[in-house]
Amino acid sequence: MISLTIPIPKRPTHPTGIWNWLTTIDHKRIGILYGVTAFILFLTGGIEALYMRAQLATPEAEIVSPEVFNQLFTMHGTTMIFLAIMPMGTAFFNYIIPLQIGARDVAFPRLNAFSYWTFLAGAIMLKSSWFLGGAPNAGWFGYAPITGVPYNPGHGIDFWILSLQILGIASLAAAFNFVVTIINMRAPGMSLMRMPLFTWMTFVTSLLLILAFPVITVALIELMFDRFYGANFFVPAAGASPLLWQHLFWIFGHPEVYILILPAMGIISEIIPTFSKKPLFGYPVVVLSGVVIAFMGWMVWSHHMFTVGLGPVANSVFALTTMAIAVPTGVKIFSWMGTMWRGSIHFSTAMLFSVGFVALFIIGGLSGVMHSSAASDAQQQDTYFIVAHLHYVLFGGSIMALLAAVYYWFPKITGRLMSESIGKINFWLTFIAMNLTFFPMHFTGLDGMPRRIYTYGTEMGWDLWNAVASMGAFLLAASILVFMHNVVRSYRKGEISGSDPWDGRTLEWSISSPPPEYNFAEIPVVETRDPFWAQKRDSVATARVGGGSGEGEHDIHMPQPSYWPLVVSIGLLIGGYGLIYNVAVAVVGGAIALIAVYAWSFEPVNEPEEH
Repeated sequence: MISLTIPIPKRPTHPTGIWNWLTTIDHKRIGILYGVTAFILFLTGGIEALYMRAQLATPEAEIVSPEVFNQLFTMHGTTMIFLAIMPMGTAFFNYIIPLQIGARDVAFPRLNAFSYWTFLAGAIMLKSSWFLGGAPNAGWFGYAPITGVPYNPGHGIDFWILSLQILGIASLAAAFNFVVTIINMRAPGMSLMRMPLFTWMTFVTSLLLILAFPVITVALIELMFDRFYGANFFVPAAGASPLLWQHLFWIFGHPEVYILILPAMGIISEIIPTFSKKPLFGYPVVVLSGVVIAFMGWMVWSHHMFTVGLGPVANSVFALTTMAIAVPTGVKIFSWMGTMWRGSIHFSTAMLFSVGFVALFIIGGLSGVMHSSAASDAQQQDTYFIVAHLHYVLFGGSIMALLAAVYYWFPKITGRLMSESIGKINFWLTFIAMNLTFFPMHFTGLDGMPRRIYTYGTEMGWDLWNAVASMGAFLLAASILVFMHNVVRSYRKGEISGSDPWDGRTLEWSISSPPPEYNFAEIPVVETRDPFWAQKRDSVATARVGGGSGEGEHDIHMPQPSYWPLVVSIGLLIGGYGLIYNVAVAVVGGAIALIAVYAWSFEPVNEPEEH
């Protein structure tokens, strides 16, 4: 076991209260900030969805205008993808990864803080568009030419462009940080093929982010030049092709799908073995399948474009690659089923959400394979069948896995267990409501209901299934309220969990809950794939978790808090607003950011030793 008896001196120089949170560079606190912020933004995206479902619950309703409906579906999609699912995954990256690999911190703690504050700046900028003249209204994919000034003269698209640029900076900062952390800071003996699956999927996701976000950055810069400076990148009258935007967007957009789902797969690959009391079945193949999914994710983007007239050769190639990418995904599903097979399964709430993920993700995957056929896609394209597929993957997949992660790691983060009885109610309510909401969309889609329409006539025959879907959406909102109640109740008066409530396998369960600021008093030494299990089962040298690197108290020096990352992000936010309203303000924002980066560069890496 890891010794926690080494006395660590308190550091009176640390800020307290709210200033402590504003200047923190502790990866655990940043993970909490990411998680709480992303969940609040998730709620705003849910409210936007409820407005849409209320509008569509009955034919010819007039709850919102067509323009507001356009803004709602744009903000809902953008929010859920960039402001909710991605940063909720990043929250767990931040909190869990250093603990899983036996590190005391991430490689670049201040860059980590900068990524959070920049993410918050981008979120504020996007959401403030509701109050500054109108939100973006061209869909989360922003197809040209409707994003051009002639068709969209307001500032909504400008807010969308600049907020996504700021969010891209945040994502790249986090991604570089985690790649370096995972490569360089693993505990002695933790080879790549001994890393936990969640760490592996974090690594692969970070590489995808680094490669994918520059593509959307180029597209957004071109669109910005079209709107701000009269360029013609996407202007058909000037000889440009709007298809250029679609190619650039979906070359980013399809790897983005795997940026959203691979962390969920990593979470499930941690939870299912723990509650099946078995090692993950086919570990090397599961790792390889994650890498293959990331690689092939770059080869399928034009299946979003089967109806734009690329021709039979291009359509055939992308149909084949889309079918092929289902294979490594199926490998993971069989691995999870093989892990559960003849296991001693404990159906905790986390395990229920994990099994629910597998079931719902299979449905989303099967409808995705249906889209791989260009002929059937021609009928399904831009109908509610696509909406159903998307939500089975991203809600039935990503959100279900993130809820599982909360129930699984909440004891590690807070030292308290969440209520299992309320948790099971939460699971069944979520599972039933999710299917009630999104499964009927398959029927309305195949019956020809287009996406993104704000109303419909009763003669279309879509009344029943839209009413069912809207009822399911409000039931889904109730399930999220149950989840929130469970979190608040458990945080205040939940049962004390101890350090290892689930008989965990990986290093994070070998230390106290919540962990100390320095994580490990002694850096662990790892000599097997499930090190903490091996130590508990065998108590032999094959799993010397925390066996010791010979460090003492004088070697533990954590980086000092810093407010410069926050100041840089404030500069970026001011600069973004300035580009929309006043160039002089943009110059001021840029100057603030540059000065803060300069000051940041002179800060000491670690707190100086006391002699």
